[in-house]
Amino acid sequence: MSLPPQATLTPLSAEVVLGKTPSLKEPVLLGGALYWLEQRPHEQGRTTLMGRSAQNEEASERTPGDWNLRCRVHEYGGGPCAIGQRANGEAVAVFVHDGDRCLWRLDLDQPGAEPQRLLTPPGDRFDGALGGGLIDPLQDRWIGVLERDGIDQLVALPLEGGELLSLHQPADFCGYPALSPNGSRLAWVEWQQPAMPWDCSSLWLADVDGSGQLSPGQRVAGASPQDAQAISVFQPIWAGSDLVVANDRSGFWNLEQWSTAEQSSLREPSWEPLLNLEAEFAMPQWVFGMSTHAWDGERLLAIACRQGRWELGEIKGRQWQLIEQPCSDLAGLCAEGGQLACIASSPTQPSGLLEVDLSNGQWSHRAAAPCPIAPEAISQPQELWFNGHGGQGTQAWYYPPAGGGHGEAPLLVKSHSGPTAMARTGLNLAIQFWTSRGWGVVDVNYGGSTGFGRAYRERLNGQWGVVDVADCAAAAQAVIDQGQAHPQRVAIEGGSAGGFTTLAALCFSDRFSAGASRYGVADLSALAEDTHRFEARYLDGLVGPWPEARETYAARSPLNHAERMSCPVIFFQGLEDVVVPPEQTERMAEALRRKGIPVEVRLFPEEGHGFRKGSTQIEVLEATEAFFRTHFAL
Repeated sequence: MSLPPQATLTPLSAEVVLGKTPSLKEPVLLGGALYWLEQRPHEQGRTTLMGRSAQNEEASERTPGDWNLRCRVHEYGGGPCAIGQRANGEAVAVFVHDGDRCLWRLDLDQPGAEPQRLLTPPGDRFDGALGGGLIDPLQDRWIGVLERDGIDQLVALPLEGGELLSLHQPADFCGYPALSPNGSRLAWVEWQQPAMPWDCSSLWLADVDGSGQLSPGQRVAGASPQDAQAISVFQPIWAGSDLVVANDRSGFWNLEQWSTAEQSSLREPSWEPLLNLEAEFAMPQWVFGMSTHAWDGERLLAIACRQGRWELGEIKGRQWQLIEQPCSDLAGLCAEGGQLACIASSPTQPSGLLEVDLSNGQWSHRAAAPCPIAPEAISQPQELWFNGHGGQGTQAWYYPPAGGGHGEAPLLVKSHSGPTAMARTGLNLAIQFWTSRGWGVVDVNYGGSTGFGRAYRERLNGQWGVVDVADCAAAAQAVIDQGQAHPQRVAIEGGSAGGFTTLAALCFSDRFSAGASRYGVADLSALAEDTHRFEARYLDGLVGPWPEARETYAARSPLNHAERMSCPVIFFQGLEDVVVPPEQTERMAEALRRKGIPVEVRLFPEEGHGFRKGSTQIEVLEATEAFFRTHFAL
């Protein structure tokens, strides 16, 4: 059945959606200059350092050629580059080059300077993973995280090169070091399995002596897995002599402050909540380099998420004062001397750099690439609340198809990854790819998603494969009940954890007629036994303790219930994936073939968990659309 004649479509091409649009990350303001990372899909996913001086409005690439800035700590990485000032006041960047996994120094104040290697490994590559660091100007060194042989350490390395110095070894994991302005104290975050950092983590603090060594660290906030109340902390920063951290003991990640200058002892820190809002001032710590709050020297600034929308503001006199700006999707906040910058987008503006002059409130937004769609042609998100699993209020964003919603339109349900991620409202050209072809899209914040408080996040505890599946099916039904989609033309897609939700939904729900899984989990037992260190105990909280809950794992694994699937599925899998090994996808596809279900499998030899190459991303989008179009007879 064709689309109604009133639906005039101008389809976006996959090349326009994904081909050359870079992803911007981790902006830093230093001395009036602005630096940021740019990941380029058209250069095989290479990440480079960009910069714009205080005097020059034109951005330039600081690491051209083959430099690829990438951290592999905890597999997901983040924080591959630290930018700061040396003891002599010169600006410097220290980054991890993925070619040899070593740390390199780049002198930012010297135009045309070549990076200098700070480590000399015995072989072709350093035998550990480094990243998530900062510049210590007093000791003229880099401080960051080393993961090697299944162990995390806080380490230091002189900016002139040399040997790594071990500063602290946590009980399990660590990250997010923050050095006080006078260099006398170092704060950081720790967590222990089976907890993930957003489940239960703690803030640690130690004195730094004249030789750069740390005193024995002490826990000053948060919780350990043995404590009665699970508390998560996120991103310590220094606001002068005060230590600020996001803490969710109230049920939401709100900001708290400790005036360390008033206390010589670390034994009984007195934390004062700065705000008490039903808003999230943090994100799940999957990677290093995330930032939701910043100190510009005088002001404490933050981004916060309320009911799925992000906003920018200043904490002033224990009050939250909004800063006017056009974006509703914000990340990577930095600030200095009355200026702030972050990565931002809106429903009609692509992701780019948002900059605000706090003295006069003037802002500018520079998109990473021009928007290929006229504003009037953009399908904008409509908030959708519906009764999800157990009748609980659940949120999603619905994007109507070009030409408007109608009962004959196909519907695509998106199940995000994580599963702690969230469906955001910034312009997503991949969603517009579908709406420009007459599809409606519903992007679901199923139970377990971030942005709605700890209780919403904890709906998924022990219920992965149940709550998320029910919520995705209920979201689709809500759109159908509104007369905006054809009940027999509902597809679901997702990657990683979203891929698991996709496969589970196809097994345990009859709401969907086709699916697309990108590196999705098919066998929970295999994931529990084979996955990497960071997620080795993640499923304890999502499913149940392994191996005691083996029967639950088997009952929830799509691979064990292929006979319950009755609709076509397309799979995409990187052959270098260490999070979800390719064998899981191959076994799932073969089980469906034996049942006679239409299956297509696309394998990518040089991709891992999460596709980085533009050519791969284009192929995935085009192949998914062609697969659905064929099986929906569109």
